Amino acid sequence: MKATVITYGCQMNEYDTHLVESQLVSLGADLVPGVDEADFVLVNTCAVRGKPVDKVRSLLGQLRKVKAQRPLVVGMMGCLAQLEEGQQMARKFEVDVLLGPGSLLDIGQALESNERFWGLQFKDELHEHIPPAPSGKLQAHLTIMRGCDHHCTYCIVPTTRGPQVSRSPDDILRELDLQLAAGVQEVTLLGQNVNAYGVDQGARLAGYPSFADLLRLVGRSGVRRIKFTTSHPMNFTEDVAAAMAETPAVCEFVHLPVQSGSNRVLRRMAREYTREKYLQHIDEIRRHLPHAVLATDIIVGFPGETEEDFQETLSLYDEVGYDSAYMFIYSPRPGTPSYKHFADLPRELKTERLQRLIARQKEWSARRNAEKVGTVQEVLLRGDAHDAGFLEGHTRGNHPTVVPKAIGASGAGVYPVRIEHATPHMMYGRILDAFGEPLPEQPRLNPEAAAVTSPLQMA
Repeated sequence: MKATVITYGCQMNEYDTHLVESQLVSLGADLVPGVDEADFVLVNTCAVRGKPVDKVRSLLGQLRKVKAQRPLVVGMMGCLAQLEEGQQMARKFEVDVLLGPGSLLDIGQALESNERFWGLQFKDELHEHIPPAPSGKLQAHLTIMRGCDHHCTYCIVPTTRGPQVSRSPDDILRELDLQLAAGVQEVTLLGQNVNAYGVDQGARLAGYPSFADLLRLVGRSGVRRIKFTTSHPMNFTEDVAAAMAETPAVCEFVHLPVQSGSNRVLRRMAREYTREKYLQHIDEIRRHLPHAVLATDIIVGFPGETEEDFQETLSLYDEVGYDSAYMFIYSPRPGTPSYKHFADLPRELKTERLQRLIARQKEWSARRNAEKVGTVQEVLLRGDAHDAGFLEGHTRGNHPTVVPKAIGASGAGVYPVRIEHATPHMMYGRILDAFGEPLPEQPRLNPEAAAVTSPLQMA
């Protein structure tokens, strides 16, 4: 069998794709890069916003046409599969295999059944499963928990991924050991709400550390860099900021979604914290990590949001001075309380506010990135950039970074880089040697590439 997995959505979906791909390989499948070569296509779906759902709908329509021309097994997994919306889609487009986020280990049974298979249960064995480490990668994701016990009125995740379940710290560390043995240098701890790790159904699990203590445990493993996502402000504690400061491997990058700067909107969202409490967390982070890089999520145009509410979001953005943000217009999702009870705002109004927020974000990102010019940053380079002769990667603070290829550092690895130029969304620099001098650049063999203006020369 030749199989391919097409992934939409978050880092948790990327982790689940790796888990299922490892299962497919163990079953004897060959992984291929595209639909044309595959006889089994599995679509890993996201249901948080309407746009990725539309992409899945379009793809399944295309795959149904392919099935009419040649033998092809089509599967759908992930959050959308768990919803009635996705199940209706599966029936319409003749999907053969449907797996919810809690039944991913059923993939073998599904393929052996030789008939339409639906697996939508939340099974405990998934939490104990340890997938093999990714091969040949410096970065890896590591799930520490699944599900969520919060019920934000706009969010479908508690329905699609079920209640919160924390993985055993022993299983987490065993999986991490496999990743380190495979050469991983940066691990990102994943969960719908990592701050609540170890607290399920309102009670501390016997023998489970807090998230802050888990950071300290992982930091003692020998891994070079640790990141985590995502955090809910309701469960954030100052001890997390203290653990980050005490643990050199933990990167000084905090993604703390605020969603809105208006207390009135936060109440309608059921976010369980106030603007004031959120800003207290920011103060705690900066008290322990004065140079922390801060990112957030913001939903624009939530039902009932007034211009005054939106101005409070802009003022909070200025008060925090975020380095970066993921910004979305509100997307009503069937099955959520906000979809059922609140009237949506006009799309034109939501789009206009989003453009104003993006402009504010660019101002702050430009300012924050400009502060890094002249500094030396530790950059994990992943490999070739889009432009010939350059490598791309990211700093400990998650800043995308581009450098010229240099003699002695032409491939993936972690290097010191002096930042020489910055835009709102990118940094450019040069790799340094042990004496702090730029390494000599490699000559470009492609005459056309040699004519490309280096980003370092851009004003």
